[in-house]
Amino acid sequence: MKRTHDILLIKGNNYLASYIEYLNFKIKKNEMKKSLVTLGLVITLMTPALLNAQKVVCKIKGSDTCLPLSQKFAEDYGKKYAGSGISVVGGGSGVGFAALISGTTDIAQASRKMKIDEKLKLQDAGKAVKEVIIAYDALAVIVNPSNPVSQLTREQLEGIFTGKITNWKQVGGQNLKIIVYSRETSSGTYEFFKEHVMNKRNFASSALLMAATGAVIQSVSQTKGAIGYVGLAYLEKEVKALKVSYDKGKTFASPSVETAKNKIYPITRPLYYYYVSGVEARVSPLIKYILSPEGQKVVLKEGYVPRS
Repeated sequence: MKRTHDILLIKGNNYLASYIEYLNFKIKKNEMKKSLVTLGLVITLMTPALLNAQKVVCKIKGSDTCLPLSQKFAEDYGKKYAGSGISVVGGGSGVGFAALISGTTDIAQASRKMKIDEKLKLQDAGKAVKEVIIAYDALAVIVNPSNPVSQLTREQLEGIFTGKITNWKQVGGQNLKIIVYSRETSSGTYEFFKEHVMNKRNFASSALLMAATGAVIQSVSQTKGAIGYVGLAYLEKEVKALKVSYDKGKTFASPSVETAKNKIYPITRPLYYYYVSGVEARVSPLIKYILSPEGQKVVLKEGYVPRS
């Protein structure tokens, strides 16, 4: 009888232990549910605030080279963060810097570095300026597709754009007058080309200055003897990009994302955003997005060269 009693006691204890374990499990489960509900509530309450913190409302103005890229940034960022409103306008790097100085834009987009006199104007106004490289670009020299010339040295380009070389037969082409198309003087691309391709010499007086990159493309595509220069992202089948040599004809390279990234193509440059420190908090989420892997994928997709 004692043995039977002991067995029943052991069984009773086992049942009690199991029941206690079951109760503990239920308690923990309920606490977990409560914790999850609380966490979900916190996330729900915080999400609008977090999204609102990422919302950007600003104006970007300047370089036509940067224009398509900035427009794509604005479009994608607006889809990602509702309530954002980013307006983008071209006109040239100089126009963007003038707007930044006057306080009529939040960000100046530029295909050249800010000049000393432009920085001084901002300093005189008590404004500290921030510089960010958003991407890189290759500058393509373009001709009409019917032109048999396919490559030129830097020295030949200098001769053509300064007016010393006036006929295509002087560089191995047809007996055809060269028509030079250039961006206007407010363009950062104009200044970069003058400094890095023309060795800081002046353009020929006969050069036709275009207000926008699209106008250069259109003019060269419609004129047999034409030559011009545009940012890589603007290249279209209506024009032909020339191979360029910076070692007096020993090696030539075509403009592309790959050759620019590998520094094989010689005419490459950074693209910039400039803004004053007073708007940094407002534009910072956009800048962080642009510099992120996601933003740099947009750079590559749009035909520009990523930062790394």
